Amino acid sequence: MIAFPPRRPSEGSRALAPDGLPVPGRFAHLHPDDGACLMEAAALLAGGRFTDSPAGTHPALAALARAVNDSVTDAARRALWPLAADLADARPESRAYAPLLVGAVVDAARSTRPTSRRLARASRVCRRRAERLARTRAGALPGRVADLLWWRGPGRRSLEHALRVLCAAPDADQRLSRLLRQAVADARGEAGRAGAREVRSERPT
Repeated sequence: MIAFPPRRPSEGSRALAPDGLPVPGRFAHLHPDDGACLMEAAALLAGGRFTDSPAGTHPALAALARAVNDSVTDAARRALWPLAADLADARPESRAYAPLLVGAVVDAARSTRPTSRRLARASRVCRRRAERLARTRAGALPGRVADLLWWRGPGRRSLEHALRVLCAAPDADQRLSRLLRQAVADARGEAGRAGAREVRSERPT
């Protein structure tokens, strides 16, 4: 889990956790009685075991959601709580999805630090990788291994660096919340388009 320093809660927050879900909290929890992070809430809604890495969520998107959950104020975290239902079923199969997501986070960070060469380089790498993988099929073992190595290495490092930049922004809550909402919408849209393509391919000609 990506760890960031806590941000001071907004004063006067009176928002409550939705009925049926644990109290929103930062970091991982041993049991729902102790609270839950956004991804643990998604796991509960998916009907699986209590974990912050549910099978129905793409690992890159889950990493982003955990980082945002742990970095925003209490009020912003509660405002993001409805996303748990969509996160429970957001796993695009495209091999290009992870570099696209990391690239979007990097580009968001570049808006706060436009002169960063490291961010510019990471953006180019993500874009080129996504373009290269956009027309390749998921499923083959060599491809899965290559994607895993990229995600656990340069992909994850780029995501974490970009998130640290965003967390340092004065309006970090707004930036991070907007980024996660857009990422979830994009993931759900991509998964839906993939499902529609599968239905069309299965129709008799």
